[in-house]
Amino acid sequence: MSTPLTVLYITGWCRSGSTILGNVLNEVPGCFHVGELSFLWRNAYGNGSNTLCGCGQQLVECGIWDTVLTSDVPAGMTPREHAASVVRRQQAAVRTRHTLRVLDEAGDSEALQAHADFLARTYRTIARATGSTVLVDSGKFPSEAALLPRVEGIRPLYLHLVRDPRAVTHSWTKTKQYVVPMSAARSTAYWVGFNAASEEVTRRFPGQSLFLRYEDFIAAPDRTVDTVLELMGVPREHNPVKGRTVVLGKNHTVTGNPDRFRSGPTLLRGEDDAWKGELGSGARALTVALAWPLMAKYGYFSGTLRSPAVGTSSVADSRRDARGTGTRP
Repeated sequence: MSTPLTVLYITGWCRSGSTILGNVLNEVPGCFHVGELSFLWRNAYGNGSNTLCGCGQQLVECGIWDTVLTSDVPAGMTPREHAASVVRRQQAAVRTRHTLRVLDEAGDSEALQAHADFLARTYRTIARATGSTVLVDSGKFPSEAALLPRVEGIRPLYLHLVRDPRAVTHSWTKTKQYVVPMSAARSTAYWVGFNAASEEVTRRFPGQSLFLRYEDFIAAPDRTVDTVLELMGVPREHNPVKGRTVVLGKNHTVTGNPDRFRSGPTLLRGEDDAWKGELGSGARALTVALAWPLMAKYGYFSGTLRSPAVGTSSVADSRRDARGTGTRP
């Protein structure tokens, strides 16, 4: 029997650093960062926020994504029609509100299994097209993360990535190319919902999961990546981060932060706290009022991590060297 393909699924909420972390891992031999794969079928044909691959080409013109988009099209359908059917199934079966149902394998199990089988074929196609043994999917949908144990032929791993919701609120106030602003109330409601749902997933699979705060990642990026590599079963000598610098090559990400189009030597800044001076008092107060239980749990008031334990014992051992990065809370 062939060795299962490893899929590291990054879950949580947007504007939490998944794009840069995924692109760092993209530089690890044998790893390929797909970006937010769940948006491929919507974005490729102009129904989403951005039609470009991280390489700069249109998704439908990129060799990798053209292969994926055309490889599983049923007879009698065009790729565009097939993509529309995939989006309809996603909306019906694997929205965030469905996370508990997916975990419990209740509800429309036929639709769930159909999507799981589709993902199995899709992940294998990507692995063949890229020659990869590890795929990093920064989709951040807890419901899709919850479905991965039903995806045949993969070894699912989970990285629950969070960022201070005040910083997230501040980030959503900025218009950034194809990313439109979002109100503090809406951003924080999503932050709470997506992170609470992500906890449900990692609680079910503690030995395959890792909790990471974005702030801990940028405080010690090289040691944090060491910890993530250990979860993945990849030797630390393949860590592409040297101190605070990583050389990023071309990537083929589906959507994500517009910074994904940058390549070359990249400095991973040790502080990313512009929100402290720029976020208005009203937005700050509203964010805290909505998010304070999880903020306290994740150590955003005390400065230390206080969330329930998830992760493997080996990751916990490496945490002691990482001084709080990639923690097993």
